[in-house]
Amino acid sequence: MKRILVIPLLLLVSFAFSQNIARIYINSLPAGHVAGSTIYIAGSFNGWDPKNEKYKFNNDESGKYYLELRLEPGKYEYKITRGGWDKVETQKGGAGIGNRVLLIPADSANELIIEEWADKFPPQAKQSSASKNVQTMAHHFVVPELSTTRRVWIYLPPGYATSGKRYPVLYMHDGQNVFEDSSSFSGEWGVDEFMDTARKNCIVVAIDHGGTKRINEYCPYDMVRFGKGEGDAYVDFLAKTLKPFIDRKYRTLKKRDNTFIAGSSMGGLISMYAILKYPKVFGGAGVFSPAFWVGPKIFDDISSRGKKIKGKIYFYAGKMEGESMVPDMLKAFEKMATVSKSKMTTVIRDNGKHNEPTWRKEFPLFYEWIINR
Repeated sequence: MKRILVIPLLLLVSFAFSQNIARIYINSLPAGHVAGSTIYIAGSFNGWDPKNEKYKFNNDESGKYYLELRLEPGKYEYKITRGGWDKVETQKGGAGIGNRVLLIPADSANELIIEEWADKFPPQAKQSSASKNVQTMAHHFVVPELSTTRRVWIYLPPGYATSGKRYPVLYMHDGQNVFEDSSSFSGEWGVDEFMDTARKNCIVVAIDHGGTKRINEYCPYDMVRFGKGEGDAYVDFLAKTLKPFIDRKYRTLKKRDNTFIAGSSMGGLISMYAILKYPKVFGGAGVFSPAFWVGPKIFDDISSRGKKIKGKIYFYAGKMEGESMVPDMLKAFEKMATVSKSKMTTVIRDNGKHNEPTWRKEFPLFYEWIINR
């Protein structure tokens, strides 16, 4: 028994030494900040969760906030919050700030100044930016596989009501960010504006993410850092509940070759998994900036399931998204290429960032590629 137990211990020691410690101090807080109130860090290392108890600042004897992060070498982005994106740090006048950047191991100590908190400023009502062809199909669509409900949006092509035509369908994650600026976190993809003028139209179905459950629902594997993965059940919902409903209610082209799925970051991960698990349902996937680091078992699934895929996969990543983003994407592409004859392409941008404005710019290129190939 001793011999068996030594191996995991060595692995744990090796893993610990592969990480670096970064210390973050908050040197200045806004006037009126309540002493001792809880402050969190949210970033690319924790799925941008604004209230993760594992990423909560501590107070030293003088009341100063500090936090130690153990991270592998790389480039990370982050912001400071008080437990929600409505309480994120801002500039003095309330204007938003760009993501802070942390370089590991270069930035071993970081001293921050928080100028103001967003909730000090009354929210400004946003006007709807959605096209007239966008509808909220349901505010509380039942998701039996996850024992919850979810808002679902739908885009119907111009002339849908009178054309009598049937259309391909694209399913997209993070529905809050697909059509509507007022519901988005940091800008919309503008899918509706593009589709309004596209040469070849399709129906777009966008499903809201689950808020604090987003990482769990978009990852099919259990995670040490984030807990139970519920992505398997979420993908079952898409294939077994939502798609049959859409096909019954709307004039769709039901077969695999006209059914696509797309998303970014965690949405990129779950899009890849969806086409792997349901290759007879989804005939194409847009895998934007995939968070494969959260669910590295995806590479095993690519090796074991990839040969069944006969569809189209569009991989996108930017070089400004973190050290592992491009290598992980290329690894997935190369593994797929060894087991599958699927049509695939990779797009890598030198200035590509991990945000909605970037994905908005890339979406038309993905759509033209996948709909016309």
